Amino acid sequence: MGDHWDRPGWTDGKRTYYWMLTFSRATELLGLAEHCQKALHHLGMDPVPSDGLHVTMLRVGPTDQVSMDQVQQLLALTQDLPSRAFRLLAHPLAGSRGAIRFSLTPWRPVIHLHAALTDADERVGIPGGRPTSAFRPHLGIAYNNRARPAAPVVDAVEQLRSLPPAVLDVTVELVELRRQDRAYRWRTVHSVPLRPGVPSQLSIPSR
Repeated sequence: MGDHWDRPGWTDGKRTYYWMLTFSRATELLGLAEHCQKALHHLGMDPVPSDGLHVTMLRVGPTDQVSMDQVQQLLALTQDLPSRAFRLLAHPLAGSRGAIRFSLTPWRPVIHLHAALTDADERVGIPGGRPTSAFRPHLGIAYNNRARPAAPVVDAVEQLRSLPPAVLDVTVELVELRRQDRAYRWRTVHSVPLRPGVPSQLSIPSR
């Protein structure tokens, strides 16, 4: 595994606009994340703070490359997103080269939301991020902070993969993101409402 924080361009003073999903009142998620973080404490990774849990949806662009006029245009375009309100399940625990994270299901509403946000970015003519075809929804709970063999991490995570999922209500936010003390912190620029709708019944797997 590699060091998650070894990323060129992320200086202490850098500020970048992102679309994110946030979960400030998701008590199920907070409890599940804390349980897993305690179980993985011996690995010495950097846990994501309870008020820092998020899903990165889409990069908008550095604050010095996106004008306030463009931000206002973007917010105007996203006041009536085609996506309806939906819920997600955070499960099972998995990993990448630089983090331990929950997988998210179902993918369909998140992919549709990503596509709608990408379309808004393109219409405003801002830098934007990766295309929807490259988007893989996930929710990180700990960041790897050094080069290490993956096998011990895989073994530790395996013990937690059968935990019941957490149900998430989705809040879509445009944020000004920064890195601070080996964590991601942000200032919320605007919360964007999704169209009212009855969330579809989630199929929670039995364990």
